[in-house]
Amino acid sequence: MSSVLEVRQVSKAYGRTDAVDSLNMDLAEHTIYGLLGRNGAGKTTFLNMITGGIFPDGGEIAVHGNLLKKGDVPTQTCYIREKNFYPNNARVRDVLQMAAAFHPDWDAKFASKLLGTFKLNPRKKMRQLSRGMESMVGNLIGLASRAPLTIFDEPVLGLDVLMRERFYRMLIEDYAEHPRTILLSTHLIDEIATVVEQVFIMESGSILMHEEVEQIRDRAHMISGLGAGLDHFLQGRRVIHGERYGNAGMAVVYGELTEHDHREAASQGLTIEGVPLQKFFAYLIEEGQTDE
Repeated sequence: MSSVLEVRQVSKAYGRTDAVDSLNMDLAEHTIYGLLGRNGAGKTTFLNMITGGIFPDGGEIAVHGNLLKKGDVPTQTCYIREKNFYPNNARVRDVLQMAAAFHPDWDAKFASKLLGTFKLNPRKKMRQLSRGMESMVGNLIGLASRAPLTIFDEPVLGLDVLMRERFYRMLIEDYAEHPRTILLSTHLIDEIATVVEQVFIMESGSILMHEEVEQIRDRAHMISGLGAGLDHFLQGRRVIHGERYGNAGMAVVYGELTEHDHREAASQGLTIEGVPLQKFFAYLIEEGQTDE
């Protein structure tokens, strides 16, 4: 499977602050990825670099096999920013017409269908839209662009549960018919867990973990029980987070547990449970564990 995006040792600093630090990433064709990280992790700076908005201080970025040089804007790419700026008097239909001119694979029929699905009035001015409806205009453009590399930065900000579900449903359905590479940048891992195939977890400008979602589910465990048995069981394991309550405690570990491990835990009086992805995400960032 060929790479749509190749990032090698990319860095960007603002003064003495490293926004992105020696970051590596590969995105394959026809795959949906999640880029997860809290505010300030460097996600938006990174997205601006791979889409030509800013140039890195070091490293290389190749999109569709073409090395980006200063001033280049990658072709066959659609980037839907968290916050877009539109002309004061632009109507929804005007914005869609402008988007169509920039994306050669634009599907006008699909865009028209999405206007109804997302409850958007094409005659309404952009400045009259709520934050959520403005997000849906961007999401519509990202979907209808059919760009081989499509990037959404916080696509569901301001949306209620119903509209978020509609967006995810339309994304999955259209991806099934028109596969491409999609990168969803967000902090809502539980919401996108059923949508994305692989995730990159980012903190302090670096990738803490790159893993398939199903593998995270299978390998993230919460172990709880008395301290002595817990300490013995944790020896040699990757501990993401731990807490103690007097003589008892709990720990979040990452790694495959065999049947023997489960029997050993039971013999120590320990309980093994799964970990909600959002909690695992928070624990991983809090502890600052690095992927090996």
